[in-house]
Amino acid sequence: MRNTIYALLLLFLFTGANAQEYSKLIIEADQLYRAKDYKMSTDVYGKAFKIESENPSHLYNGACSSSLAGNTKQAFKWLNLSIDKGWTNLKHLKSDSDLDNLHSKKEWGKTIEKLEKNIAVIEANYDKPLQAELLAILEEDQKYRMQMDETQKKFGPQSKEMNDLWKKTMQKDSLNLLKVKKILDEKGWVGKDKVGAQANSALFLVIQHSDLETQKKYLPMMKEAVTKGNASAGSLALLIDRIEIREGRKQIYGSQIGINQSNNTYYVLPLLDPENVDKRRTEVGLGPISDYVKNWNLAWDVEKYKKDLPELEKLNKKN
Repeated sequence: MRNTIYALLLLFLFTGANAQEYSKLIIEADQLYRAKDYKMSTDVYGKAFKIESENPSHLYNGACSSSLAGNTKQAFKWLNLSIDKGWTNLKHLKSDSDLDNLHSKKEWGKTIEKLEKNIAVIEANYDKPLQAELLAILEEDQKYRMQMDETQKKFGPQSKEMNDLWKKTMQKDSLNLLKVKKILDEKGWVGKDKVGAQANSALFLVIQHSDLETQKKYLPMMKEAVTKGNASAGSLALLIDRIEIREGRKQIYGSQIGINQSNNTYYVLPLLDPENVDKRRTEVGLGPISDYVKNWNLAWDVEKYKKDLPELEKLNKKN
């Protein structure tokens, strides 16, 4: 059910009370899904989609809950609507066990065919050479980072092996940044409509891994790209958080994690208005912070976090 970094996310085009209610319902529906109460999750998704039904990721997730609840008619309705709104991850759709209940239905073949046709139309307009270049950059950006978790567990965060891995990563980052800067300066923030969502994400990742001045330089360009559908709102949120933290302010979406050098434990870097972080995360297509921090073996307790926040701010300044 959960979307990968390449899932297509739309920036909400509505504000005020409706947006808050929608965010609340999406969070509730997601929590019910995780509690395996699929019927109730489907009902809550239905309430949310009566407010708006534009985000393909949320529609897809609603289809997953419906499928697991045995409501295949509703699942196909939301699944097809998610495709209409921009869902293009065919590989994920085919392999997602949440949708197994749909495979035996005649509508399944039609849905797959519809998505394949949509993808063919989209890819006909791709800049293939640029797509290939960006995919190569993406592979280089992730190559050594994919080894870090295992290397850190095996040798420790301050080990020679980790230091060597970081050196290799930074060397690749410098080369990638030169290539991405050239693309951005000459072509702008190339959208997924021209290179695909996966290649498009390479632009964000390279900028996210760059120096502060570079991030600030291209932040306005990325903001404009999000409004045009050429960049992910969720990715923009991560870039904003990184800049906020680097400039000594509190982050907004809770995406930045720090490490306490004294005991090698992780913590959520200083966060603005912790009680409403999930509302803000939902608005840009990010999942609940409680799920996000599990990647660092952390448990999210908002009351404890608020109590610890002054000490975390001191710790962050010290680090």
